[in-house]
Order: sequence, then structure tokens, then C-alpha cells
Amino acid sequence: MTVERVLPTPEAYDLIELATELADRELAGRAAEFEARAEFPREVVRTLGRAGLLGLPFAESDGGAGQPYEVYLQVLEVLASRWLAVAEAVSVHTLSCYPVAEYGTDRQRKLLPEMLGGELLGAYCLSEPQGGSDAAALTTRAVRDGDDYVVTGTKAWITHAAVADFYNVFCRTGGPGTRGISCLFVPAGTAGVLAQPAERTMGLRSSPVAQLVFDQARVPAEHLVGAAGSGFGVAMSALAAGRLGIAACAVGLAQAALDHAVGYARQREQFGRPIIDLQGLGFLLADMATQVSAARAVTLAAARLRDAGRAYAVEAAKAKLFATDVAMKVTVDAVQVLGGYGYVADHPVERYLREAKVLQIVEGTNQIQRVVISRALAR
Repeated sequence: MTVERVLPTPEAYDLIELATELADRELAGRAAEFEARAEFPREVVRTLGRAGLLGLPFAESDGGAGQPYEVYLQVLEVLASRWLAVAEAVSVHTLSCYPVAEYGTDRQRKLLPEMLGGELLGAYCLSEPQGGSDAAALTTRAVRDGDDYVVTGTKAWITHAAVADFYNVFCRTGGPGTRGISCLFVPAGTAGVLAQPAERTMGLRSSPVAQLVFDQARVPAEHLVGAAGSGFGVAMSALAAGRLGIAACAVGLAQAALDHAVGYARQREQFGRPIIDLQGLGFLLADMATQVSAARAVTLAAARLRDAGRAYAVEAAKAKLFATDVAMKVTVDAVQVLGGYGYVADHPVERYLREAKVLQIVEGTNQIQRVVISRALAR
């Protein structure tokens, strides 16, 4: 189905057209084979970077494209509709570039053109084996030793572990609580940084996720991003924007599931007519289409608040919560529309269903989004 978009500039329409062309040529036909091999498509991501799609929401002076978030998210949606793992890679990379772009020193910022151009791929290291939702309880420690920090601890569920070129590592440089947390920019080749074997995941198998162990890793003190003790604020600020990225990925995935289900229902005949003409199936598809449109609308509404410089974290939580729940429901319904055919790998909807689940977990579970929203209401 063609998605009708209202974009702010003619350039934005050109970007959507470019993203669609690249997604059709570079992504759509490769997803199944890369997922089957659990292989990360590094060159595909690099191609997107060279086309300018990895730096869309960042300043042109830093090597980005200076685009509004509402445009960036719609590009992300297009990518997700062809291959979720690639769109998630773009979203995670954007999240990983954010600390240096917003809080980095002049020396750190010199790396931004390579980061935003996709030559340097990033990872965001916040979660730990015993601390996912409770990020303020992290225990990875960085102890100052002369001109270095010595980092010890373990990070968990790190997207791009082992394939990233740099890690933004949130670690404890001070006492307990949020004020003891700092952010360090850690090159992947640093001695003592050890990526563990990739997790065996339900979906997104071409997106490597693993633990990252820091065994007395020495990181120059000049790699501190922002002030010492400011890391929790950096992390939460980045996550608010990252949640919009995941919401856009969810919209793209749900759109792909809807499109495939509609195409199948138009061709599949039972009782002498296409099954889309049967009211039970037609109404199910109508509900799916409405939910996808609503998810897109709530996501873009939050993005426009961000673009306007207004508070948007709570609206981002709503968008992430709603859009990922929609993706889960729409992919389940898409499998139902296809019946037995939906349960086999001959059609992509079974993969879409497996992929949708993780979107309800990453960047803060949907239970955490409800905490964010309910606390805002209580205030």
C-alpha cells in the first residue's frame, strides 16, 4: 500500500524517495538470507551511510544532514518495512552518536563525520546482566588512574557488540545513584574490551546482540563524554530520542505485515471469491490498517514536539509503547490472515511476528514506558 505522507520540504520528499529506492535495491531481497545465516550486513549499513542516511538528524557542520526528526523517522520507517534489522542498526547507531554530538569535546567531535557517514559503527552500552530497567543501579566501574580510567564490569544485550567500532559506555565513576554515573567513549580495539558470543535470539538474528566484558580496560580520561557524574542524564536524553526510533521501526514493520496480508487476501480465493471480500477478514485488515496509521500519527506528533524544541520525553514513551504494541498485534493478525501459510517461512510474516516482540523490550520495556507516562500524570 502507498503511504500518504505530508513532509515539511521538497528535500524531505527526495529523501523518502532515495530511502525507498535503496531499501528496495539493497535491503528487501537480502533480509531472509542474512537472517538465516545470522550475519550482520555491515556493507549495507555502510552503503546507507555513504548515501547520507545515517546522519539525517545531526547538524550539517558535524557531517549530518540537518533534517527534522519527523523526516528521519519516516526514512527509518521505510527501511524497517524492508528489513527491520537494518533499520534497528540505523536507530542504534543514531543513539550511539548522540552523546558525542550533544556533549562531546571539540576533539571528540572531530570523529563525527566518520561516525555519521557510517565508516565508524557505534554501540550503546547501558544495560547490565542484573540491571536493565533499573539503569541507575549499574555496577560497571571506571576508576581514575593518572590520565586514564580503568574500566571493569559487564554490559548486557549490547546491539552491535563485536561489530561496532566504538562503544558509549555508561559506568560508575562516583558513588551510588544517578549522580555517580559517567559516559566514556571507548574504541572497540581497546585492550580488555571483550565481546562475548552472540545471543541466540528469537528474531533479528542478523543483528548481533551480546555481552561486553571490560577487564581492566584502560580508557584515556579525555574520552569522558560530558562532565563526570552527568552520564545518567546523557543516557536518559539519548533514550528519549531512541524510543522514537524504535517506534518508527515498529510502524515500518507493521506496515510491511499489513501490506503482505492485504496482497495475500486479494489473491487467495475461498468460497468462490477473494478472502478480502469476506467480512471477517476484511474487517480484520481494516483494523490493522487503522492501527498502523494511528501508530504513525502518535510517533510523528512526538517527533514534531522534539523538532519544535519542546519537552517530548513523555510523548516519546507513549509513541514507543503504542507503536510497538501495534506492531505485535498487527504481525499476529497478519499470520492469522495467511492461516497455515503464515506459520511457515515461505512467507515473511512469521519472521515479522518474531521480530515484533523485541520492539516491546528494547529502549525500555513497555512496562517502563507506562511508568514514565503514569509518573507524568501523577505530577
